[in-house]
Amino acid sequence: MSVLRAEHVSYSYQTKYQTIEAVKDVTCEFEKGRFYAVTGESGSGKSTLLSLLAGLDLPKEGRILIEGEDLAQMDRDRYRREKASVVYQAFHLFPLLSALENVMFPMELCGMKKDEARSRAKELLASTGLGEKSFTQLPQMMSGGEQQRVAIARAVAAGGEILLADEPTGNLDTENEKNIVELLKNSAHEKGYAVIVITHNPEVAAQADEVFVMRDGRLKVREEAV
Repeated sequence: MSVLRAEHVSYSYQTKYQTIEAVKDVTCEFEKGRFYAVTGESGSGKSTLLSLLAGLDLPKEGRILIEGEDLAQMDRDRYRREKASVVYQAFHLFPLLSALENVMFPMELCGMKKDEARSRAKELLASTGLGEKSFTQLPQMMSGGEQQRVAIARAVAAGGEILLADEPTGNLDTENEKNIVELLKNSAHEKGYAVIVITHNPEVAAQADEVFVMRDGRLKVREEAV
């Protein structure tokens, strides 16, 4: 059974001059333990679909199901706390917490002891390629790529069953991109997450177990990655 499913989902919004149909009759499903990539050109509807899967918006038509339960009938804040972790392009790190404290936060929120949370946070930050000198830095002291890695480590630390990431390797060099892709793959294959990544990068998509391609708001292609 899929942990996350979209059924005939459509979403549109109104600008000053026109109605934009961002997602059109999309049906897809995601299982735990698999790494998915959603690709497509800018404006194809990828990020809008991610927002719908994350419960940040609700479909105008169709529904999003979490283990068979309609997301529209759930507490969506609780869903993101307990079921789905989201890595945003804007990072959304806590500005007054260090990198280490940002990653510790969701674990302590779930009741993990401070020492255990600190140890796990250090492991996760190191796995993204960050050096220890970065652990005590505030977000404003870090580059965009470094902040991105902290955001990914925090999302993995949060636990749950679903990890949604919007262009998680967009600001990274080749070496750190490899570290992040390995972390995401391990989160799926070893930790059992359903990992769903929005990406323009064909090298990232090539690492996925399954690739979805969006064009003009529609899911046009579904293929097994080689």
